[in-house]
Amino acid sequence: MPEATYPPLDILKPVADGVWIVDSGPLRVLGIPLPVRMTVVRLRDGGLWLHSPTRFDPHLYREIAALGPIRHLVAPNIAHWTFLKAWQAHCPEALTWAAPNLRQRRPVRRAGLRIDRVLGDDAPSDWAADLRQIVVPGGFGFREVAFFHGASRTLILTDLVLNLEPEKMPALLRPFLRLARMTRPHGQPPPYLRLVIKLRRHDAARAASDLLTLAPERVIFAHGLWFAGDGAARLRHALRWLAKGL
Repeated sequence: MPEATYPPLDILKPVADGVWIVDSGPLRVLGIPLPVRMTVVRLRDGGLWLHSPTRFDPHLYREIAALGPIRHLVAPNIAHWTFLKAWQAHCPEALTWAAPNLRQRRPVRRAGLRIDRVLGDDAPSDWAADLRQIVVPGGFGFREVAFFHGASRTLILTDLVLNLEPEKMPALLRPFLRLARMTRPHGQPPPYLRLVIKLRRHDAARAASDLLTLAPERVIFAHGLWFAGDGAARLRHALRWLAKGL
């Protein structure tokens, strides 16, 4: 079985000044072993902002806490919330922020996940000086909130881009993943998610255009090989399914 993830796992990896990633996983989704990734940002006030927290690990927690107080836990869409409760238990003073409609999901209510704030179109005062945010809508209540760290010109996505490496996937899955354009260099999300987002195509395409206007140098996302350079051009290529002329 090839290694689907990006070792070393569950440790901080510096990306830019004040920005780190944590690779973890894999999680099996629809039979696909997906690598998963958290992004950590240190805000100007010294507090730490955790985007799409991955599995809790005591050593990782100590490593992050050594950078500063963990003040924000962010669930950026309706799928990326599974590990939040463990982080809440160890970061009782941190606020949990969630994408619109996450609170209404039955599995979330059943899990008893605490949600303190709902993410909107505009960044809250808690991090407006560091991060800009843009909501990408879809049908059936789907929302993904994207974040742009202006100081490092880093765009932080979740599932809007998915860029799996075929050699890291089981051989029997590779033809399907290529056909679905979920592998590099295409970088597209699964077909079902593309269909869901296209139910709000006009609004989603406008949000995608706003993301491209940011001209990021790098693009981090939750699954697959992230764009460490040439971010704007690679993002444009990955989002061409969403709107013609991007």
